[in-house]
This record gives sequence, C-alpha cells and structure tokens, in this order.
Amino acid sequence: MISTQDWADTRRLWDYHQMSHSLRPCSVAVGLGSHDLGVADTAVDLYKRDLAPLLVFTGATSPTTRERMPRGEAVHYRERALELGVPSAAVLVEPRARNTGENIRFSRELLEAAGVDVSSVLLISKPYEERRAYATACKLWPEVEIVSTSSPMTLDEYVDSIGDARLVIDMLVGALQRLVIYPAQGFMISQPVPDDVIAAYERLCQAGFTSRLLTTDTPSA
Repeated sequence: MISTQDWADTRRLWDYHQMSHSLRPCSVAVGLGSHDLGVADTAVDLYKRDLAPLLVFTGATSPTTRERMPRGEAVHYRERALELGVPSAAVLVEPRARNTGENIRFSRELLEAAGVDVSSVLLISKPYEERRAYATACKLWPEVEIVSTSSPMTLDEYVDSIGDARLVIDMLVGALQRLVIYPAQGFMISQPVPDDVIAAYERLCQAGFTSRLLTTDTPSA
C-alpha cells in the first residue's frame, strides 16, 4: 500500500532529481546506458533538433538489462538511433561502462581518442538520475559545461512506463542516498539537499522503500 504521504514524498524527490536545465547546442550528446530506450529516443530528438552533431552511447550490461539488451546497452541504443534515421557516422559507442562514473570516464576517453573537441555535453539519463549524472560528470569532466536532461515525463508517466510504482519509489530513494554519500567517496560533486527533501527521503526509508539503498556490502559505483 502506497499512502498519500508516500506519494507526496516521492514527488518531492522526483522534483529534486530533475535539473530543469535549459537546452542549448553542445559539442556532443552522451546517452547513459540503462534499461530505458527512452534515453536513446531523447538523444535522437536532440540530434534532429541540431542541439548536438554527434551522439555517444555508453553502457555494457547489468542484471536488469542483460535479457532485454543482450548485445549491451550502448549497442542497442545505437541500433535504435539508426532505426530512427541518425547516420552511422554520427554515433559512437562505448560498450564497457558498468556504472555512472565509468560512463563519464570512458566516454571522455573515447572522444579524446577520436579527436573530438568537447567544450560542452548534453548528458542524457533516466529522469530520476539527471542530478546524479550531472554531479558525477562535474566531478570527472570538470573542464566542460554539462547540460543534464532526460525524456520529458511526469512522475505519473514514468511510473506507467515502468509498470511498478514501488520499484520507481525505491529507485528515487536510492538515487537520493547516492547524492548524499557519494561526494565524500570522491564519486561526484556535493550539492545542497533541501531539508524538506531529506525529510521526505527519511520518511520513505521508514516506510520500507529501501530495495535500492546501498549497504556496507554493496559495491560502490
């Protein structure tokens, strides 16, 4: 049972995870691999709107994507982009990354090896990971401007697309925990978290939305 208070707290976390950056033309668009092909669709939309002349898709596989994307997240994203009309020459693939930090580091290395001059990046992630992706990129790629974005969706639309409300709440809670603890571990920059967001997070943890929380035995990434 998801209470009215749970939903109110979830919306507070959702709103915080959204960066609401204004889109502008950038050197490259980088799509972070996941279970969500919407990332690839958004990257293609940005390319067709002349907001990025080059797409990079990054990601290997994970336990949640291995069956749906057996060739790897980045490879499936590239295939999706080609289906939607993006020319092959405008898509680079980084197929090794297994976490957000590796997404950023390996994409940066790929672009450097290709001789691409990068001063700004359109960073595309799942809607609830805009802030995490931004904070990670700012830490690991500090010399470029990061514009963080995702598929334009409301919380209700995203829950409908996943089909599991409790899982979505768990993911929002887990993403917030990482924003709090990862800066001290050197994985991302620190960002202020408003008191009302912390309070909402703590209530959701107490309500049992904890399946995506890190423990001392969970590998950091």
